[in-house]
Amino acid sequence: MVATRYETAFKLYPYEKVAAQAGPVVRHPVVIIGGGPVGLALALDLGRKGTPALVLDDHDGAGLGSKAICFAKRTLDIAHRLGAGRPMVDKGVVWNVGRVFHGEGQVFEFDLLPEDGHRNPGFINLQQPYFERFLVDAIREAQAAGAPTEIRGRNLVTDIETFDDHAILKIDTPDGPYTLEADWVVACDGARSPTRDRMGLSFDGRVFEDNFLIADVKMKADFPTERWFWFQPPFEGAGQSALLHKQPDDIWRIDFQLGWDIDRDAELDPDRIRARVDAMLSSQTGKVPDYELEWTSIYTFQCRRMKTFRHGPVLFAGDAAHQVSPFGARGANSGVQDADNLGWKLDLVCKGKADQSLLDSYATERAFGADENILNSSRATDFMTPKTEISQIFRNAVLDLAGQHAFARPLVNSGRLSVPCVYDDFPHFGPDALNGPARTRPGAACTDAPVENAFLLDHLSDGFMLLALGFDTPPQDALPVVHIAAPSPALAERYLGDAPRALYLIRPDQHIIARWPDYHANAVTIAMQNALGKAAR
Repeated sequence: MVATRYETAFKLYPYEKVAAQAGPVVRHPVVIIGGGPVGLALALDLGRKGTPALVLDDHDGAGLGSKAICFAKRTLDIAHRLGAGRPMVDKGVVWNVGRVFHGEGQVFEFDLLPEDGHRNPGFINLQQPYFERFLVDAIREAQAAGAPTEIRGRNLVTDIETFDDHAILKIDTPDGPYTLEADWVVACDGARSPTRDRMGLSFDGRVFEDNFLIADVKMKADFPTERWFWFQPPFEGAGQSALLHKQPDDIWRIDFQLGWDIDRDAELDPDRIRARVDAMLSSQTGKVPDYELEWTSIYTFQCRRMKTFRHGPVLFAGDAAHQVSPFGARGANSGVQDADNLGWKLDLVCKGKADQSLLDSYATERAFGADENILNSSRATDFMTPKTEISQIFRNAVLDLAGQHAFARPLVNSGRLSVPCVYDDFPHFGPDALNGPARTRPGAACTDAPVENAFLLDHLSDGFMLLALGFDTPPQDALPVVHIAAPSPALAERYLGDAPRALYLIRPDQHIIARWPDYHANAVTIAMQNALGKAAR
């Protein structure tokens, strides 16, 4: 019997016995361990590209509890490319505005998407089980269209043995154990990754000495759909900080900072949690509405990562590779970006169109992204939880100044919210001969913009492509070309700047490889070869 069981919010892939459990050992191109947001996004991407991917999950659907709830615009853009974005936005609580308070007074507010011309909002709040369900729905649709993707629920990986060119996995199921082989294994099995532990790999970093109580509360309330964060909240029992966020289904996420030296069992007592929630609600509304505690937990901040995300035929992604604090929504969002980066590279390697050294660029690029997230997360945590008297004085002085002076507001850190990673000066990106707008420089992810009655990202493919703005170009080595003869003002501002026209080379994850003020076939060829690595064939 499977050793580990979970209650599920959605039973998405019930256990079914497969022929391979009783027959000879089967070799798979890609095996993904873990059916969370990262593993499912990667499987969906590979399947849509035609590369077989097998997902092994130790339960049969999305687990209970909200877990991740904040999904950033970049993640929604990726989900839209994969055919799963629309139901996420439709179900999610859309928000762009956040407010920061110090005591009873508002320090400032911010807007994450102050400009028009984007399909997706700056953020949505959506419980992770829904996010996973919509990815599985998209996988089922892709399977119906012929995508070679398979999900096996209640298939628990119990051992892994690695070789130069493959790995052997042992799996436990309700009908007993079996063995399979994989050319490539991607471990998406969470921060406590059993795969990482079995391989004896390190997971180094920092544990922050503080505890946070998380409570998902079901209630009818008139709070706006914004992110509210308090430093030194005015309500009793909240500790140094508190957070309030709305989710779908009349669920509200509330966080309280408890401090380090606590009795966890006592703090998880429902009566004690209710006392804290009551104090918060009454301070904001003058009364306590009827509510139910849907889910509660206590967590401790950790910022860690593996030294490298590739170990022979085994790659690590998401929380298995790196872990950050939840403030800033950098966990699931950065994990989906891992999948976005890895999917097209693994696809080309499996099809023999690129050497496996291309996978090393996944490890280096996403390690850079992890370091960026850890840096921002650590700074936020240090600001939120000052450990010395001097740090406390500095933090409070910044908050006092920020209420009246704009220069101090960038110093306020309640969690720098997730933004896409820019791979500046990485070796697989080409020249910036255009010297155009900074946000669409090589290494950056394409930003959206209006195009006639649609959006730019709708016109971008799942493969390499050229974007020609303001002029036509001839075909280039079967690279698809999107021509936009008369860019809208927003598109021009985001991609042209002062230039009359531009040519962009874009890779499958919609990151910009290079850009030029005109078309030159040789320059495009060189940039393409560079993007694939010297061993491309």
